[in-house]
Amino acid sequence: MNNPIPTPLRAVAGLAAATIDEARRLPTRLVGLPVLAVSTALQTSLKVQQHYADLVIRGDALLAQLRPEPDKAPAWAQFDDELPDEDVERAYQADSDAPVAGYDELTVSQLRGRLRQLSEAELDSLLEYEQATLARAPYLTMLSNRLHTVRHDAAS
Repeated sequence: MNNPIPTPLRAVAGLAAATIDEARRLPTRLVGLPVLAVSTALQTSLKVQQHYADLVIRGDALLAQLRPEPDKAPAWAQFDDELPDEDVERAYQADSDAPVAGYDELTVSQLRGRLRQLSEAELDSLLEYEQATLARAPYLTMLSNRLHTVRHDAAS
């Protein structure tokens, strides 16, 4: 088809027609515009976070090549298989002379349920007993906290 109108002018006319069509659809698209803006912002944020994480991983890999890994675990990280035999036995002994009958078999939640029934002297004895035998962190924390509360309530 032979058209006497130059191509750039026809392109401008097509652009004008597309603009008019979009202007007619604008009221229906305005409703979804906030959702589109938020989703675009979230997508961009995720892409930035992924790119940042990739850079961190690459940086870690580079730094790992520059400095050697330590041969042993830190001093505070000690596992049962690294303890001398006598320490393992001490850590897992269940003495029958616990200040409260059946204490050694109590789980943390069972102990929590019984704490309110114990006197200050019993709590103090249990705390000393736990420190001297198993020294389990959750038990020590729970006993210490309850003993502190009982002493605070008694002082009030």
